[in-house]
Amino acid sequence: MDWEFSEDAAFIALCDGFRESGESSAMEFLANGEGAFHFQELTQNAAGEGVDLSDSNSMDEFQQEVIETMESLCNN
Repeated sequence: MDWEFSEDAAFIALCDGFRESGESSAMEFLANGEGAFHFQELTQNAAGEGVDLSDSNSMDEFQQEVIETMESLCNN
């Protein structure tokens, strides 16, 4: 993926919300209202940057990369 999503405002808001939530699992945070909202915004921004998330495999890969990045950046 050529787009650096970790610099996107939606990802930053996602991390801020994750930190403030006290949730230990990024996956569980993404499943709740605030996390889901910010993730949806991030996927829309990705589409605007030309990232093709139209099939389930690419969406799954993107979501996994977001989760891994959130957990490495936000749990410190």
